[in-house]
Amino acid sequence: MRQVLVVHYSQTGQLDRLVRSVCAPLMRRDGLQVDYLTVQPATPYPFPWPFLTFFSIFPETVLMRPEPLQPLQVDPDKRYDLIILAYQVWFLAPSRPITSFLASPEASRLLRDTPVVTLIGCRNMWLMAQEKLKGRLDELGAHLVDNIALVDECGSAASFLATPLWMFTGRRQPIAWLPKAGISEAEIAGAQRFGIAIADRLASPGAIEQPMLQGLGAVRINEQLIASERVGTRSFKAWGTLLAALGPQRSLRRRVGLIVYIIFLLSLIVTVVPITALLKRLLSPLTQKRIKREKAYFAAPSGE
Repeated sequence: MRQVLVVHYSQTGQLDRLVRSVCAPLMRRDGLQVDYLTVQPATPYPFPWPFLTFFSIFPETVLMRPEPLQPLQVDPDKRYDLIILAYQVWFLAPSRPITSFLASPEASRLLRDTPVVTLIGCRNMWLMAQEKLKGRLDELGAHLVDNIALVDECGSAASFLATPLWMFTGRRQPIAWLPKAGISEAEIAGAQRFGIAIADRLASPGAIEQPMLQGLGAVRINEQLIASERVGTRSFKAWGTLLAALGPQRSLRRRVGLIVYIIFLLSLIVTVVPITALLKRLLSPLTQKRIKREKAYFAAPSGE
């Protein structure tokens, strides 16, 4: 009997639907046992988010500082043939509950020498979060064999407004003229193709050492976002370090610092981001070879 563990945390429920879609073919296949581990913080996060509460977790998230979790309902000594690690992206980093799981003794034992498929559901930027997660998996001795990343259907520009409104109102389309936030239901349903490929590979003997999802469109790399993600990650780390130094999450100094940061961030979005996008478009003929190499790197191991 082949053993699969699915580790996941979803705040809105969207990632849970994506997990169910990918895992449906595994659940139907004889000879496969699928266990689920739902990661939950000791103090649950609210949804929808109060505005300042949303930003109050920014420093600890970008600095990947673990938080207390509810007891993990899993046998850490059980060996799995494959672990599917499903996560959201918060502030260009893995969500804090998943970061906390990866810092746990259970994760250290479960992931050692185990093949891993990462499964991402996010707005549109996931490259740097995946880089951070890959580094942590390497430290734990896990083997990343595939990555699936599905993003919001409304596009990069509209999602600047649509996704935050979803977070703050709890509704995917709170304004009639605004596109619906989130991954399309057709994309979520279509994710079963990944589960079919994984189930087919698990039906064959031997350890999983090579990608299973090549040619299935597991990821799509938007080259326009590569530089933006790098700049954003450096900025987030600098601001996160500064804000964390101001005091605990609920301290007055932290809240004042957050307000200053939010004003800075909004100014950046309406000025620097569009200018940078225009410059990248103008310079693209001079950087095509480099961009092609970068796209191939970030698309690995599953490929576009």
